[in-house]
Amino acid sequence: MSQAAARVSEVKSEKQPLVIWVLFFACIISFMGLGLVDPILPAIGAQMHASPSQVSLLFTSYNAIMGISMIFTGMVSSEIGIKWTLIAGVCLVILFSALSGSSSSISQIIWFRVGWGLGNALFIATALSAIVSLSNSGPLKSIILYEAAIGLGISVGPLLGGELGAITWRGPFYGVSVLMVIVLIALLIKMPNLPKSDKKISILDPLKALTNRGLFTLGLTAFLYNIGFFTLLAFTPFILAEMGLKEHGLGYVFLGWGIALAFTSVLVAPRMQEYIGAIKSMCWVLFLFALTLISMGIGVDSELWLITAVVIAGLFLGANNTLITTSVMNVSTVDRGVASAAYNFVRFLGGAVGPWLAPKLAESFNPRVPFYVGGAFVLIGVLTVWANKKHLSHVDHIEGH
Repeated sequence: MSQAAARVSEVKSEKQPLVIWVLFFACIISFMGLGLVDPILPAIGAQMHASPSQVSLLFTSYNAIMGISMIFTGMVSSEIGIKWTLIAGVCLVILFSALSGSSSSISQIIWFRVGWGLGNALFIATALSAIVSLSNSGPLKSIILYEAAIGLGISVGPLLGGELGAITWRGPFYGVSVLMVIVLIALLIKMPNLPKSDKKISILDPLKALTNRGLFTLGLTAFLYNIGFFTLLAFTPFILAEMGLKEHGLGYVFLGWGIALAFTSVLVAPRMQEYIGAIKSMCWVLFLFALTLISMGIGVDSELWLITAVVIAGLFLGANNTLITTSVMNVSTVDRGVASAAYNFVRFLGGAVGPWLAPKLAESFNPRVPFYVGGAFVLIGVLTVWANKKHLSHVDHIEGH
């Protein structure tokens, strides 16, 4: 992590506007919310007398509304401006994460996660666009900074979630709410009112953007690999919990996963893109991630292997996150905010399918099948990229520095 911090310091030395560091901090806190909840999934199931497939709907409802909401984020931002779109998103997260913590049934949490997902959609899409647009570092280093924030947030989130979850499963939900209050204060005090874009963005613009073959290919690839990603993230905790791992233990496992993700997203992916190219690198890391998932199915009875494989998977996912996000920002000529919204619309729908499908397959067959199916979807994603590489080749030659 010290090397990751050094890479961030390198970007910082380029005298970024203060708003970039406000957004960087805000993204860290926002993405802590993803990992913060992960260690308590089995505890929620036990307390609410809910099956894994019911608890996994917390991810499905969240990701589904995030994907659908992405169509509207550009229009909202163009109407009320970047600052107030970010603030609106943060306020929704504060409200609905607190309501999730106060829920008395699994169905209540599922519905409150819908509001939470809407808030995060407004924040995430706008924050990425703002960092890329306002940074002095160029697209590649700006995205590395964004991915560093994601990595830091995801790596610290499970640890904090495990500590709070050991007290009560409600703790991580309240924790997200409190942390996002800090983000709200920072945005209100430090972020200026940026001028609105002269160009109005409509609801149809992200859908029109998907007619670009390269952007659609990346979105479809992300849809497929997110099925595997959320098989790992939302289903593995239940298997490990059955083996006796409690909230603290799950927190440390996914802390290791998050550190691995942060390491490769910040330090490894840019070098892979430089020396191998974004498209070949993407295919390799997704192929290795698919093999990791398949190996988890084979070794599903081994606690040691499952823990090791989760951390190894973080290495491949971190690299892929930076590679594919950089490619999305440069694959088409449409506005970056519109491209991000279009890509995330398709991507998060895959994130809705994965956590619902995995426990259903386990209940219908056995715990090995979700990992095999998740790996198969990721392999199809690799074939999708490779079959359409002629529409993506130009992203290997972008001006990133």
